[in-house]
Amino acid sequence: MTTIAQLHEVFLRCTGVCTDTRALTPGSLFVALRGPSFNANAFAAQALEGGCRYAVVDDPDVAVDGRYLPVPDALLALQQLALHHRRAFNIPFIGITGTNGKTTTKELVYAVLSADRPTLATEGNLNNHIGVPLTLLKLKPEHRIAIVEMGASKPGDIAELCAIAEPTHGLITNIGKAHLEGFGGPEGVVRTKTELYTWLREHHGTAFVNGDDALLMEKSSSLQRDTYGTGDGVDTSGNAVESESPCLQLVLEATRHTHGHFHITTKLIGNYNAPNALAAVCIGRHFGVPDEVIAGAIAEYTPANNRSQFKDTGRNQLVLDAYNANPSSMAAALENFARLRSDRKKLAILGDMLELGAASRTEHGAIVALVDQLGLETVFVGPGFMRSANGRRCYPDVRSASAALKDDALKDHLVLVKGSRGIRLEEVVAVL
Repeated sequence: MTTIAQLHEVFLRCTGVCTDTRALTPGSLFVALRGPSFNANAFAAQALEGGCRYAVVDDPDVAVDGRYLPVPDALLALQQLALHHRRAFNIPFIGITGTNGKTTTKELVYAVLSADRPTLATEGNLNNHIGVPLTLLKLKPEHRIAIVEMGASKPGDIAELCAIAEPTHGLITNIGKAHLEGFGGPEGVVRTKTELYTWLREHHGTAFVNGDDALLMEKSSSLQRDTYGTGDGVDTSGNAVESESPCLQLVLEATRHTHGHFHITTKLIGNYNAPNALAAVCIGRHFGVPDEVIAGAIAEYTPANNRSQFKDTGRNQLVLDAYNANPSSMAAALENFARLRSDRKKLAILGDMLELGAASRTEHGAIVALVDQLGLETVFVGPGFMRSANGRRCYPDVRSASAALKDDALKDHLVLVKGSRGIRLEEVVAVL
């Protein structure tokens, strides 16, 4: 069997790591992972033929020559290889998790830090037990800091990822209602997300904490921490300001870090992104990035992948936030949308919030009630809303909703598009 030390020596001679034969990189190390419906050991030979230099396999019958590196468990080997590689770097590692905004916050933090020094960050949302190791294995000698996004769908997930990434610093954006089915309820979400605080506490790390969030302040009370928020008692203070623009505008107040005020006009839709931007400011200041650089980096950051995006189609203006949705993010998006100043008629297109388990009917009903309270014209999409939106405009799937909206020939509207990724609400954009 191949030891992790031997595997690391091989890895250093490769161009990177691949786990998918559909996206091979010449000279890379292929890791044959298993899943409920696949066994990549069967594709190891194909990976080598496709240009990979070596293949890590956990089926000894596959290892027919020296290019195959047998291990007891390929996934565990990938994780242990990543940890071994991570320990070669004596640099700050920032772990970021949370119910809402963790990917946007990660991107903002990366924008700020990378403007000042070579920085590694999770690409996209590769934030699970496979994505985190793959991120760590992208570390190069030139990197001076690393940002590792950590996702969770069940208890113990964050603790597992901390044991792989060993963060020296950490941020929990917030703790809300998401993946309730996997966590068994809100209490499970709290316990799992705060596993990051537990790691930092046990390893003398530093937390970045939203001082406006009473729960996070309580859970981090025994930690070394740097705080941000809207109040006077935080280390980094700032506020969203109202304007004619739908994009977030942020004013940073003078603190112990700086004597000046900065006004930042961002490209992010929604004042609910203010804590995400303030977190990036707080982390940038903590690591000595000048305020001018921080402000410029946040102002230039352009959201993508249907996350807090603004789009003018010529016929309508769209607020696209259809990458994911849960009860807390849905409520925040709706309340912000209702506050937006616009001469256009407003329409919310809302897709189901998935993975809520037994709480699904209650939570979808609560969103319907909020829409009624806000007085928003709304189109609901998905079976979850169909069970709760009695007498309201509702469609079982995005195809039927798109057909109806196409027939409407909607024009001169300001439209919010918000729903879980599995509903595929981005498909309605073509008809708007």
